[in-house]
Amino acid sequence: MKHICHVILLLTLLPVFSAYAQEDWQNEKVFAINREVPYSTFYTYACEASALQNNPKASPYYQLLNGTWKFNWVNKPSDRPQKFYTEEYDVSGWDNIQVPSNWELKGYGKPIYINTRYEFEPENPQPPNVPTDWNPVGSYRRDFLLPDNWDGRQVFVHFGAVKSAMYLWINGKKVGYSQGSKTPAEFDITPYIKKGKNSIAVEVYRFSDGTYLECQDFWRLSGIERDVYLYSTPKVRIRDFFFQGDLDDQFKNAQATVEVELKAHEKTSATYTLEANIYDGLQKVWTSKKNLKVAGTASTVFTGLIKEPKKWSAETPHLYTLSLTLKNSSGKIIQATSNKIGFRKVEIKDGQLLVNGKAVLFKGVNRHEHDEFEGHVVSEESMLQDIRLMKQNNINAVRTCHYPNDPKWYDLCDEYGLYVIDEANIESHGMGYGPKTLAKDPSWLDAHMDRTVRMVERDKNHASVIIWSLGNEAGDGPNFEATSEWIHGRDDSRPVHYERAGLKPHTDIFCPMYMSIDAMVKYASKKQDRPLIQCEYAHAMGNSVGNFQDYWDAIEKYKHLQGGFIWDWIDQGIAAYDENGKKYWAFGGDLGAEKHAHDQNFCMNGIVNADRTPHPSLYEVKKVYQYIKIRPSDEFCTKVNVTNYYDFITLNNYKINWVVKANGTNVLSGEFYPRDIHPGETKSFDLGLKTIDKKPGYEYFVHFSVVSVNDQALIPAGFEQASEQIALTSQPAHNKTMADIISPKILVKQDTERATITSEDLTVVFDLKKGELTTYQYEGINYIKEGLTPNFWKAPNDNDLGYNMPQKYNEWRQAGKNKVVKKTNIQKGEKNSAIVIFEFDLPDVKSTLTTTYTIYGNGEIIVDYSFVKGKKELSRIPRIGMMMVLAENYEYLEWYGRGPWENYPDRKTAAFIDHYKSTVTDQFFHYASPQETGYKTDTRWVTLTDKQGRGIMIKSDMHFGFSSLHFTPEDLSQNQRGSKHMSDMKPRKETVMNIDHKIMGVGGDDSWGAQPHKQYSIEPGDYRYHFIIKPINLLSNSK
Repeated sequence: MKHICHVILLLTLLPVFSAYAQEDWQNEKVFAINREVPYSTFYTYACEASALQNNPKASPYYQLLNGTWKFNWVNKPSDRPQKFYTEEYDVSGWDNIQVPSNWELKGYGKPIYINTRYEFEPENPQPPNVPTDWNPVGSYRRDFLLPDNWDGRQVFVHFGAVKSAMYLWINGKKVGYSQGSKTPAEFDITPYIKKGKNSIAVEVYRFSDGTYLECQDFWRLSGIERDVYLYSTPKVRIRDFFFQGDLDDQFKNAQATVEVELKAHEKTSATYTLEANIYDGLQKVWTSKKNLKVAGTASTVFTGLIKEPKKWSAETPHLYTLSLTLKNSSGKIIQATSNKIGFRKVEIKDGQLLVNGKAVLFKGVNRHEHDEFEGHVVSEESMLQDIRLMKQNNINAVRTCHYPNDPKWYDLCDEYGLYVIDEANIESHGMGYGPKTLAKDPSWLDAHMDRTVRMVERDKNHASVIIWSLGNEAGDGPNFEATSEWIHGRDDSRPVHYERAGLKPHTDIFCPMYMSIDAMVKYASKKQDRPLIQCEYAHAMGNSVGNFQDYWDAIEKYKHLQGGFIWDWIDQGIAAYDENGKKYWAFGGDLGAEKHAHDQNFCMNGIVNADRTPHPSLYEVKKVYQYIKIRPSDEFCTKVNVTNYYDFITLNNYKINWVVKANGTNVLSGEFYPRDIHPGETKSFDLGLKTIDKKPGYEYFVHFSVVSVNDQALIPAGFEQASEQIALTSQPAHNKTMADIISPKILVKQDTERATITSEDLTVVFDLKKGELTTYQYEGINYIKEGLTPNFWKAPNDNDLGYNMPQKYNEWRQAGKNKVVKKTNIQKGEKNSAIVIFEFDLPDVKSTLTTTYTIYGNGEIIVDYSFVKGKKELSRIPRIGMMMVLAENYEYLEWYGRGPWENYPDRKTAAFIDHYKSTVTDQFFHYASPQETGYKTDTRWVTLTDKQGRGIMIKSDMHFGFSSLHFTPEDLSQNQRGSKHMSDMKPRKETVMNIDHKIMGVGGDDSWGAQPHKQYSIEPGDYRYHFIIKPINLLSNSK
């Protein structure tokens, strides 16, 4: 998938490869034997009424074979059971396995995650050969009863997806062979079946020559992965059809074209009648009939004008129903079927991709088919959950990385509205992009073409599919030129996409991956004939998706930039349990696969967890992707401007609630309806905000929440679809200064090791040798367990590990801990205060640091921090701040700043400034691997208290950042990716508090070399900040 520096795991034994590629599964020219020609997904019914319901399980001509099969597994082909498919072979002693499933997740073999290499890869891949000493084979068998009403009909068996290659037997007779694991394999089994009870046997190979075209960035799993079913048809049947509903140039009327192919499985001279109908709901809007003779095969084309159809788009996914009914010469219906269809026009004009004449922006994600328990077997309920989350988070497009998905997925995308890039099951990443790429090898042309044709023919009738993708990271060459040419000839209604083609003629879209914002802008600044749509960007591994707003500031500015597809939607973690029964998500090298080559946690790149719970980054995605934008009309926010960024709908189904807050407290609220704001339009609304009496020392913000008025598909009434916060003043919240403080008298005592400052209720102790505050006791309670000390280190996140941050920035890791006290100065200050000043040398970074503490008898301490860079050339600084460890029980957290979820300098668009309450435990987000988490920026004050409301407050008139966790940065640090799981982490009972001037961003361009952008990094230099610590009792103290 992506380009990363691999950690090569040396295997003690390399696989043994067959010297002769004589087997079907080691011959790139053999990928199908006796397999049916591909066709679009549809089902056979007895009448049109049943067909219009389109529930195959209710059809008398459909039999699902999912469920329990007998199963045998061996580690290599030579050990597989011979003649197990014969009726005499007794399989009663075999195990049971559920179909569909991946056998590695049922206890047979090891699941392997690897990115760009082949899981069996020796030093040099040797296509088409695969190992013979390690190539697990699964043998499946079961019986089925043939329905009596299928007598005299043609009978087929359908395998939705089998990984990697399969042989089929019926009643002991060999039927055929197939490979290509993400599109159906169908076989006509009519010659092999008998009345009543029949046996079906399948032999599945984990590896085949087809594996060389399936080197995708996902778990390498095996087995029968999708539905298996039987169906029957009449001897003369509808074999396939292709609907196109292209709009005219005014996008008003549509020309409906239906190409239909009939096939006869017996000689006949009879005339058949084929009727085509289009329904809008229950209303028939078009009909046509044709009489046909079928000599082997027959093709016909229906055409008709549909006046002013309701158009399909991701925002308005209106579907019609096409029905086809075949009657024999007596007028009896012998076959009926139906399919949902949509009228829409996709074209590229003037360097933009247009849907129904609008240059849509693709607010997309890449989505692997993944289930935390079942691997590649994904239920319809899970698919619907994904679409619900996508629609609710303003995602409008999906790339089916890197293979055609289950047909049910496209049905749901049609129905609920998502733009789909449908991608062929072709990735030969492990062969590289040079002369050895299979894209340049003519002996692999047919295999490339087979996978392309099977995708297009299966999915061609889906309105949601608006772009065909030739594959992913499989090099480039004549084989892709040929598949592109075939697609253009077969379907001229959709553009073709292929990243490795760059700007060559066989891609209609410039679709790079992980292109920098500067490079995007450079492309878009010139007149282009193709849009730039990143097929992968914003690599979301772990704590990521930084600078996402910056991407979209550029995308919304330039016409040739039309969005992209985040890598990726879901963490590909597999649910596992440790010895204590604690759940964690396994990744590469887990589940017994540590001896196999793997790529650690590089499969954990989602904006949702493996169980579909959101990452904090999803909130940023939702905010940046939102279609409704609210901006102030002027610096005083006299009015607010509401802009509709949808392409096809008004804002009539939305209501905007607003509330003005002063220092986090509601002072005024209201609502309004953004009626009749058409796509691209802006309207102004006067909320009367000029009348607010703004008090000195208060910050005022107006919060907007855009909610749906009526239920929509997957979006209930009252759901927040967009939000905004506008500052009404730039005046910061008031914080006390030295001049404001009334302090009791204090006493200062000093010896060679410590200085103690006391008042009636206060005891403060400094360790003079370490230069640290070690005791902070007020009214008999000591709040600090470990001293307030300088800290320059943050736990690396996954992006940091990608550019070796622990090594590059290592000089800062212990710079605070290794400080040396150079000078100490203790003196009386104004207003009954004591001043303690420490001057430090920081030998690790050849710089100096001064910390000044001004202590008052009421418990308040002003901390002033001044860092001065020395002459040494230094790396960027991970953070500028101080850290302390509070005693146990300080679990309750309040703050006034950005929240409620974690936020960082480069990922805070969705985190509004407000007053929040939470707990320290809840600040910790369970990423797959330990890393930086839980941070808050632009904070004005924060409190940590116990159950009785007693604790400390940190505040400043300078905005600061903080984290409060039960872990230190060192606890969460890894030097190597995937060396730990988050479940390995044991939280401390104490609370670790970091109080920062600055912290570097999380990054988000990629996870294998890109650093956070310069504006979100901390360059070596001089830095100074200050804050106040004070004791607090929430039952009596005010902030």
